[in-house]
Amino acid sequence: MTLDAPAKRPRRSFGELLANDLRALPIVIGLVALGIFFASQSDVFLTARNLSNLLLQSTVVGIMALGLMFVLLVKEIDLSIAAINGVTSVLMAKFVVEFGLSPWIAIPLAILVGAAIGSCSARWVTFVGVPSFVVTLGLGLALNGLQLILLPPTARYGLQQTGIEKIALTNISGVWAWLALAIGIAAFAGLVLSNVARRRKNGLEVSLMNAVVVPIASAAAFGAVVVAILSAHQGIPLIVLIFAVLLGIGGYILNNTRFGLYLYAVGNNEEAARRAGIKVPRIKMAAFAIAGGIAALAGVIAASRTLGVGVFSGGGVGGGTLLLESIAAAVIGGVSLFGGRGSIHAALLGALVIGTVSNGLNLMGVENEVRLIVTGLLLVLAVSIDKLIERATGHQSF
Repeated sequence: MTLDAPAKRPRRSFGELLANDLRALPIVIGLVALGIFFASQSDVFLTARNLSNLLLQSTVVGIMALGLMFVLLVKEIDLSIAAINGVTSVLMAKFVVEFGLSPWIAIPLAILVGAAIGSCSARWVTFVGVPSFVVTLGLGLALNGLQLILLPPTARYGLQQTGIEKIALTNISGVWAWLALAIGIAAFAGLVLSNVARRRKNGLEVSLMNAVVVPIASAAAFGAVVVAILSAHQGIPLIVLIFAVLLGIGGYILNNTRFGLYLYAVGNNEEAARRAGIKVPRIKMAAFAIAGGIAALAGVIAASRTLGVGVFSGGGVGGGTLLLESIAAAVIGGVSLFGGRGSIHAALLGALVIGTVSNGLNLMGVENEVRLIVTGLLLVLAVSIDKLIERATGHQSF
């Protein structure tokens, strides 16, 4: 009577690790390299004030990228998110300035309108069969026209003394900032431990060091550095805190819910997901609705920062650079344009890359045209790397 040795897990290639566990590694290395370069070019770059401004500048793009990520995961694209951002922010301002509604009512209404627009475009895609590229491009143009119609004769709504401006002006400092960090790390640790417990329950091998200690310690260290930098200036801006909460909610949805699993399944193989009983049209409609709602929230935040809305809202009529930067942030952060792959940290990392490039080049006195060229090249490079990883692994994993 002999006992068989336990089967060893096949060692994964570096390409497979890069496509999964180490997907963020090249982005982090690139971000550090950018920081070192710009710090060598400007003494102002690493000051607390500039780093705080960099985070604020990255927030709107990061929030937009977070919403777009849900659409990209199901192998679709939404080119109307910048237009949704603009038209819903104008609608919110109209509610507050002309109709006298409270911001507590106007903001949720704007977010619901954004979600409804996203859901309608997804319904057109899934039931009529028109590619999402065409539907959302046409919808974006229509929304640009609607934005101009909603604006007053002065082409601008001022938001001073309406309460909307408090979103951008509120900062959390002192012990409250560190308490917010402690709550965030505790919530993140709870999510990590629940993931480990679920995997063990399903009979999967889990390394406590890689799955628990490293993620929690990394998040705590990163959070402590961020809070220390922000506290040295004015504290944690409420906008940054909102972004952090959205990242936490998004991470929970993608990693701890059946809906998140369905998103990845639809993006990897839509036909297989349909045969498995997943209602693909509903999943896509939900993804587009989330993107639209989050784009509307980003529009409110942008309006709060600029103290008004107008033809410039949503990146300007036509989307301006906001649409390009949102797509670039998501893809540079690690979300695949080919569906089914991407983690919640992609929105944060991608937005930081875009924000660092923009901030650093501005400090160097480089023209805006060069910044657009660099951003576009980064997008092409990120998609190219993603495609090479897909070829190396021979499949799209998540």
